[in-house]
Amino acid sequence: MVKGENILLGISGGIAAYKAAELCRLFIRENAAVQVVMTANACKFIAPLTLQTLSNNPVYTSIFSEAGAFNIKHINLTNWATVLVVTPATANIIAKMAYGLADDLLSTTFLARGDIPTFLAPAMNLAMYNDSVLQQNLSLLKDRGVIIVEPDTGELACGVVGKGRMAEPSAILELVRFSLKQQKDLKGLKVMVTAGPTQEPLDPVRYFSNYSSGKMGYALARAAKARGGEVILVSGPTSLTPPAGANFKEVKTAREMYRVVTSLSAEMDIIIKAAAVADYRPLRTEIHKIKKSAFMEIKLEKNPDILKTLGEKKRKGQTLVGFAAETQDLLDNAAKKLYEKNLDLIVVNDVSQPGAGFAVDTNAVKLLLPGGFVEDIPLAPKDEVAHKILDKITEIRRERR
Repeated sequence: MVKGENILLGISGGIAAYKAAELCRLFIRENAAVQVVMTANACKFIAPLTLQTLSNNPVYTSIFSEAGAFNIKHINLTNWATVLVVTPATANIIAKMAYGLADDLLSTTFLARGDIPTFLAPAMNLAMYNDSVLQQNLSLLKDRGVIIVEPDTGELACGVVGKGRMAEPSAILELVRFSLKQQKDLKGLKVMVTAGPTQEPLDPVRYFSNYSSGKMGYALARAAKARGGEVILVSGPTSLTPPAGANFKEVKTAREMYRVVTSLSAEMDIIIKAAAVADYRPLRTEIHKIKKSAFMEIKLEKNPDILKTLGEKKRKGQTLVGFAAETQDLLDNAAKKLYEKNLDLIVVNDVSQPGAGFAVDTNAVKLLLPGGFVEDIPLAPKDEVAHKILDKITEIRRERR
C-alpha cells in the first residue's frame, strides 16, 4: 500500500535516529519515493549522507536555501509529499508540533503539511515518556488526526527498562501500510457519529447527566475521518478537541441532539450512535435556583428515543450502529436493543469492568449482529477499538453489496 507514495521522512535528534535509515530502506524497497528532512540535532546522531544514499535524494537540514536560490522548501516538500512520517519523534519536536512552533525546517514542514496522513514514532527516556505534559501533547496531536506509533517496552539508551523505545521500522511500515489502506475504505461516504453525555437542566445551576466522557465517540470520529469519510460529529458537552476536518455540532440536551441528528440522518451512509443520551429529563426546569430543603420531589419525563427513531427512518443502504453500556446480562440486553431499534450492529460493553467504562482511554467490547453473531474485541486503546468497529461496519456493507 506504500507503492507509489511520496513519503517525507522527518528525523529528529534522538539516539534512535539510526533506525530511520532502515525505515527509509524499507520504504524504498516497497517502491515508494522518499525525501528526508533532518533537524540539526539529528545530524549529530546519523550523517545526512547515509539518508541521501538510501533515498537517492538530497537531504534537507535547513529552512534557508543556498545563496541565489529561491525555494520555499517546507511548501515544496509538503506539496510533493503524500505521507509524512517523523521518526524518532523526540519530546522536543512533539511539543513544537503540538503548539504550532516553527523554528526549523521539520517543525515548519509539519505546520504546512495540510491534510496528508501523518505518523509520529516517539522515542525517549521512560520518565520523559510518562510525563503528563508529553502525554497531553500526544493527545493534542492525536485529536488533530496525527497517528501515533506507540513506542515499545524494553531496555532504553539510559539503561532503564520501560516504555520509550522507538517502534521497530518494520512495525512502522506495517502501520503506515494498514492506515493508508484504511483511508480508502470510507472515501465518498457520509458518516455521522454521536458522542458524549447530554445535560438535562433542573435549574440554572444543576442538571442531570451521566459519566460519559465522549472518548469512544471521538475516537470513532477520528478513525472515520482518517479512513476518508466525510464526518459529522454531534457531541454533548465534553472537554475533548473535535477531530480536524470533522463537521462539529455541539449540543447539550437530548432534545437538541434529537433535532440535529434526525435532520441530518437521511443523507448519511453510516450512523454510529455512541452518545450516552439521558433517557429522562425533569418535567419542569426552574427559572431560579432551587433552595435546599429537607425533602425534594422531582418529576421526570421521557426524552425522545433517538436511536429508535433512526431505526424507523433507516433508508436502504444505510448502516445504523448503536451502543449499549451494560452492567449485567450484556448479550441479552444488547440483543433486545438490536432488534427493537432495527440496528445493523450493536457495540456492547460492561462499564463496571476496569478499563472498559467511562472516562478511560481503553475499552473492551462485544460486537453483536442480527442472527446472534458475536465478536469480542479485548481491552485495547479506544482508537484501536474504533478502527476494529469500523472494520466490522465496512465488512457488513461489503457483504450487503
